[in-house]
This record gives sequence, structure tokens and C-alpha cells, in this order.
Amino acid sequence: MLEVLPRRTALYRSNARGRSEPVLANLTRLLVVIAPVPPPDPFVADRYLAAAESAGIAATLVLNKAELGIDAALRTQLDAYTAAGYDCIAVSADTGTGIDALLAACAGQVAALVGQSGVGKSSLVRRLAPEAEVEIGGLMREEEGRHTTTASRLYELPGGGRLIDSPGVRDFAPAVDHLDPRHLGFVEVARLAPGCRFLDCRHMREPGCAIRQAVDSGTMDPRRYESYRRLRRLSEELTDAKKARGRR
Repeated sequence: MLEVLPRRTALYRSNARGRSEPVLANLTRLLVVIAPVPPPDPFVADRYLAAAESAGIAATLVLNKAELGIDAALRTQLDAYTAAGYDCIAVSADTGTGIDALLAACAGQVAALVGQSGVGKSSLVRRLAPEAEVEIGGLMREEEGRHTTTASRLYELPGGGRLIDSPGVRDFAPAVDHLDPRHLGFVEVARLAPGCRFLDCRHMREPGCAIRQAVDSGTMDPRRYESYRRLRRLSEELTDAKKARGRR
């Protein structure tokens, strides 16, 4: 029997014309997966986390392929996420390390795995839901992932909970209409923004900006701030493009 359920939460993206498109609905947890290989794009991870925050969906960062080791650059990225307040779980779909912790995070949840192609989301599904029939792909080159999953699929997890495996991406643009304009879903910005001189501070060049002061003092990670600036510029470009089409 097929049934249409009420939409309580949804993750949205922007298409090339700036219009909102729902990607996943009724999630309670977003699992943003990165890995040492292919090299992680933290700006993609940031945008997934921002979209989840704006949608009221709990988010967890998952480092897969932990058996490959964590170099200094990746450690710096992970430290920035934990400083922001995100839980980070290191796992290995190959060895099984950390799988119990990931299952615990999914217990009683409707969770979804998202992230770049090649980070091993489908391999994690095989570990989390051993009865699932999941195709596993490899890397076309060391730095580039293969699109193994072509459509989102829902799996039942042992012990309760559901897991969605979504297609890998090379980029992700959150839907402008579904981002909180005050902080764009960046949790550090949301915490610090009340200290800004102006209530409508964009945290770009405005005087008395608490966010810029936090970056200068080392309280906020500068790469995360640069990610915020990129998303702010993108959201304004997409908003302007939509307004221009509306005037035609």
C-alpha cells in the first residue's frame, strides 16, 4: 500500500535557476559523510550542515575510511566542526570500526547519508543494514568518486530506525528560500550574531561585526567564516537572479 505522509521536515537545494527543490523529507538526522579519499571538500559539507540547521534537522559529521589515517589538514577541519558544536563520528566501513556508534546515532531516527561521491556511503549502508542489497562502487581516480547510487533508497535498520542512502554529489547549493537570512544555518554565526552592532548585520564588511571579531581573535575558524561568506554571496546572487526573472 502506498501512502502520502505529512511533510514535517525537508532538506532543500537550489537548482541552476535559484528555485527550491526538495531533496529529502521527514528526516530527523542528517549524516554528512567525508573521507580522507577522495579529498574532502569542506565547503560542500558546510552547506549540507547549514541546510540541516535551517530546516531544524539534527546533523552529525561522519568520517568514513578512518583506517586510512587523519592528516594534519583533515584534523584541522574536524576540530573546527567539533568547536562549532557538531558531533563527529570516525568510522570504517572496511573494518567495522565505529559502526556501533553510528548505529546508536541512527537508533529511532530517520537518517540520511549525504556527501561527495566516493566517500563510501553505500558501503556504510552495507555495514549498518547487512540484509540490504546495495551496489558498491570504487574510485575512478584517487581524487574522484564514482556515482554508485543514482536514486535515494530507504533501508530498515536492525534494532529500529531507518536510513536513506542518497546519490553522491560534487557540489550542493542550499535553497535560498529555506536558509535563515540572519546566519544562513552556520551555528557559530547564530551564536555570535547577537553581539553585532547592527541587527541586520550581514557579517561581511559591516562595522562592529561580532563574527569578524571572532575570526580575528581565533574564536571562529577562518575557513568556516570563508565558507559562510561564499554561501552569503551565492544566496544573494540567486536571489537577484530570481528577482530579475520575476520582472521579465
